[in-house]
Amino acid sequence: MSKAAIAEKEKFVDAFAEELKAAKAVLVINYLGLTVEEVTNMRKELRDNGVKMKVVKNTYLRRAAVKAGIEGLEDTFVGPTAVVYTDNADDITEPARIVSKYEDDFEVIDIKGGVLEGKVTSKEDIKALAAIPGREGLLSMLVSVLQAPVRNVAYAINAVADSKDESAE
Repeated sequence: MSKAAIAEKEKFVDAFAEELKAAKAVLVINYLGLTVEEVTNMRKELRDNGVKMKVVKNTYLRRAAVKAGIEGLEDTFVGPTAVVYTDNADDITEPARIVSKYEDDFEVIDIKGGVLEGKVTSKEDIKALAAIPGREGLLSMLVSVLQAPVRNVAYAINAVADSKDESAE
Protein backbone atom coordinates (compact mmCIF):
# COMPACT_ATOMS: atom_id res chain seq x y z
CA MET A 1 0.00 0.00 0.00
CA SER A 2 1.37 3.39 -0.91
CA LYS A 3 2.27 6.02 1.66
CA ALA A 4 -0.32 8.35 0.14
CA ALA A 5 -3.10 5.77 0.65
CA ILE A 6 -1.99 5.14 4.23
CA ALA A 7 -1.91 8.88 4.91
CA GLU A 8 -5.40 9.27 3.44
CA LYS A 9 -6.77 6.50 5.64
CA GLU A 10 -5.05 7.96 8.69
CA LYS A 11 -6.57 11.35 7.88
CA PHE A 12 -10.05 9.77 7.72
CA VAL A 13 -9.54 7.98 11.06
CA ASP A 14 -8.36 11.23 12.70
CA ALA A 15 -11.36 13.17 11.36
CA PHE A 16 -13.81 10.48 12.46
CA ALA A 17 -12.17 10.30 15.89
CA GLU A 18 -12.80 14.04 16.30
CA GLU A 19 -16.47 13.52 15.38
CA LEU A 20 -16.72 10.73 17.96
CA LYS A 21 -15.10 12.94 20.62
CA ALA A 22 -17.67 15.67 19.99
CA ALA A 23 -20.60 13.24 19.98
CA LYS A 24 -22.91 13.18 22.99
CA ALA A 25 -24.57 9.94 21.89
CA VAL A 26 -23.07 7.17 19.74
CA LEU A 27 -24.90 3.99 18.76
CA VAL A 28 -23.31 1.04 17.03
CA ILE A 29 -25.82 -0.89 14.93
CA ASN A 30 -26.06 -3.73 12.44
CA TYR A 31 -28.29 -2.66 9.56
CA LEU A 32 -27.58 -5.52 7.14
CA GLY A 33 -30.77 -6.81 5.57
CA LEU A 34 -32.47 -3.47 5.05
CA THR A 35 -33.34 -2.55 1.50
CA VAL A 36 -31.73 0.51 -0.08
CA GLU A 37 -35.05 2.35 0.27
CA GLU A 38 -35.32 1.49 3.99
CA VAL A 39 -31.75 2.62 4.68
CA THR A 40 -32.37 5.82 2.71
CA ASN A 41 -35.54 6.53 4.71
CA MET A 42 -33.74 5.90 8.00
CA ARG A 43 -30.82 8.14 7.00
CA LYS A 44 -33.26 10.89 5.98
CA GLU A 45 -35.12 10.71 9.29
CA LEU A 46 -31.84 10.74 11.19
CA ARG A 47 -30.53 13.69 9.17
CA ASP A 48 -33.80 15.62 9.61
CA ASN A 49 -33.33 15.28 13.37
CA GLY A 50 -29.68 16.35 13.44
CA VAL A 51 -28.29 12.82 13.72
CA LYS A 52 -25.52 11.40 11.52
CA MET A 53 -25.04 7.84 10.32
CA LYS A 54 -21.83 6.46 8.87
CA VAL A 55 -20.87 3.03 7.69
CA VAL A 56 -17.21 2.58 8.56
CA LYS A 57 -14.84 -0.38 8.35
CA ASN A 58 -14.41 -2.03 11.74
CA THR A 59 -10.63 -1.55 11.69
CA TYR A 60 -11.13 2.20 11.18
CA LEU A 61 -13.76 2.23 13.92
CA ARG A 62 -11.38 0.57 16.37
CA ARG A 63 -8.62 3.07 15.60
CA ALA A 64 -10.97 6.07 15.75
CA ALA A 65 -12.46 4.86 19.05
CA VAL A 66 -9.00 4.55 20.58
CA LYS A 67 -8.07 8.05 19.37
CA ALA A 68 -11.37 9.41 20.70
CA GLY A 69 -10.76 7.78 24.09
CA ILE A 70 -13.77 5.46 23.83
CA GLU A 71 -13.19 2.13 25.52
CA GLY A 72 -15.51 -0.83 25.91
CA LEU A 73 -17.09 -0.92 22.45
CA GLU A 74 -14.43 -3.08 20.79
CA ASP A 75 -16.63 -6.19 20.87
CA THR A 76 -19.40 -4.34 18.96
CA PHE A 77 -17.10 -3.66 15.99
CA VAL A 78 -17.80 -7.06 14.45
CA GLY A 79 -19.69 -7.77 11.26
CA PRO A 80 -21.60 -5.14 9.31
CA THR A 81 -21.46 -1.98 11.41
CA ALA A 82 -22.92 1.50 11.15
CA VAL A 83 -22.40 4.29 13.65
CA VAL A 84 -25.28 6.62 14.47
CA TYR A 85 -24.30 9.70 16.47
CA THR A 86 -25.20 13.24 17.43
CA ASP A 87 -23.33 16.14 18.99
CA ASN A 88 -26.59 17.80 20.09
CA ALA A 89 -26.42 17.92 23.88
CA ASP A 90 -30.03 19.11 24.07
CA ASP A 91 -31.46 15.84 22.80
CA ILE A 92 -29.29 12.77 23.16
CA THR A 93 -32.39 10.58 23.07
CA GLU A 94 -33.07 11.24 19.37
CA PRO A 95 -30.62 8.66 17.90
CA ALA A 96 -31.87 6.00 20.31
CA ARG A 97 -35.51 6.78 19.59
CA ILE A 98 -35.14 6.67 15.79
CA VAL A 99 -32.94 3.57 15.66
CA SER A 100 -35.14 1.80 18.22
CA LYS A 101 -38.22 2.54 16.11
CA TYR A 102 -36.51 1.05 13.03
CA GLU A 103 -35.33 -1.92 15.06
CA ASP A 104 -38.94 -2.58 16.10
CA ASP A 105 -40.22 -2.17 12.51
CA PHE A 106 -37.45 -4.16 10.80
CA GLU A 107 -36.16 -7.20 12.64
CA VAL A 108 -32.86 -7.12 10.76
CA ILE A 109 -31.59 -4.01 12.60
CA ASP A 110 -29.71 -4.78 15.77
CA ILE A 111 -28.41 -2.23 18.27
CA LYS A 112 -25.04 -3.58 19.37
CA GLY A 113 -24.22 -0.97 22.01
CA GLY A 114 -23.26 2.64 22.38
CA VAL A 115 -21.82 5.54 24.31
CA LEU A 116 -24.01 8.13 26.00
CA GLU A 117 -22.29 11.23 27.32
CA GLY A 118 -18.98 9.41 27.54
CA LYS A 119 -20.24 6.22 29.21
CA VAL A 120 -20.47 2.88 27.44
CA THR A 121 -24.02 1.60 27.56
CA SER A 122 -25.87 -1.58 26.67
CA LYS A 123 -28.66 -2.24 24.22
CA GLU A 124 -31.14 -2.45 27.10
CA ASP A 125 -30.15 1.02 28.37
CA ILE A 126 -30.45 2.43 24.86
CA LYS A 127 -33.95 0.94 24.48
CA ALA A 128 -34.92 2.46 27.86
CA LEU A 129 -33.57 5.84 26.73
CA ALA A 130 -35.59 5.56 23.52
CA ALA A 131 -38.79 5.34 25.59
CA ILE A 132 -38.15 8.78 27.10
CA PRO A 133 -39.87 11.59 25.19
CA GLY A 134 -37.61 13.98 23.32
CA ARG A 135 -36.92 17.56 24.34
CA GLU A 136 -39.99 18.89 22.51
CA GLY A 137 -42.22 16.25 24.08
CA LEU A 138 -40.91 16.97 27.57
CA LEU A 139 -41.38 20.71 27.08
CA SER A 140 -44.99 20.25 25.93
CA MET A 141 -45.64 18.02 28.96
CA LEU A 142 -44.20 20.72 31.22
CA VAL A 143 -46.37 23.42 29.63
CA SER A 144 -49.43 21.22 30.08
CA VAL A 145 -48.64 20.69 33.76
CA LEU A 146 -48.05 24.41 34.29
CA GLN A 147 -51.31 25.33 32.52
CA ALA A 148 -53.46 22.87 34.49
CA PRO A 149 -53.93 25.06 37.64
CA VAL A 150 -54.82 28.12 35.55
CA ARG A 151 -57.23 26.06 33.46
CA ASN A 152 -58.86 24.64 36.62
CA VAL A 153 -59.33 28.15 38.08
CA ALA A 154 -60.89 29.29 34.81
CA TYR A 155 -63.31 26.33 34.87
CA ALA A 156 -64.23 27.09 38.50
CA ILE A 157 -64.87 30.78 37.74
CA ASN A 158 -66.95 29.80 34.71
CA ALA A 159 -68.95 27.32 36.81
CA VAL A 160 -69.63 29.96 39.48
CA ALA A 161 -70.72 32.45 36.81
CA ASP A 162 -73.02 29.85 35.22
CA SER A 163 -74.57 28.96 38.58
CA LYS A 164 -75.23 32.66 39.34
CA ASP A 165 -76.86 33.06 35.92
CA GLU A 166 -79.13 30.08 36.62
CA SER A 167 -80.08 31.31 40.12
CA ALA A 168 -80.86 34.81 38.77
CA GLU A 169 -83.46 33.38 36.38
